[in-house]
Amino acid sequence: MKIGITVKGDFKHTEKFFDRVKGKQLTRKLNQYGLLGVAALAANTPVDSGKTAESWDYEIRNGAEGVEIIWTNTNTNKGYNIAILIQYGHGTGTGGYVQGRDYINPAIQPVFDAIANDIWEEVTRS
Repeated sequence: MKIGITVKGDFKHTEKFFDRVKGKQLTRKLNQYGLLGVAALAANTPVDSGKTAESWDYEIRNGAEGVEIIWTNTNTNKGYNIAILIQYGHGTGTGGYVQGRDYINPAIQPVFDAIANDIWEEVTRS
């Protein structure tokens, strides 16, 4: 008894997508998503003074593994990043503890979803 599998098709749509997103088009798209992420993070950051919400930014890095968007927050106090302290919680100087608040993940998830949808549309476009 012999079992066989026949596969038809090619990767022309995928290759076409990668050809389109090379260079400036990819950077432009990533810049759009970088700005969208900054806006989402700023809008969802708990506000006391507003400094942490205003301190979000992003950068695009090209590496050996590909291109990535990195969102950053520059608000620190005594060397500690305030955005991270709000997210994960922290001890106080008097022995207490401030519970963290998960605000980063819900804020940035719609941006990740939009990136995935955009890429999927590009790959599946005829």
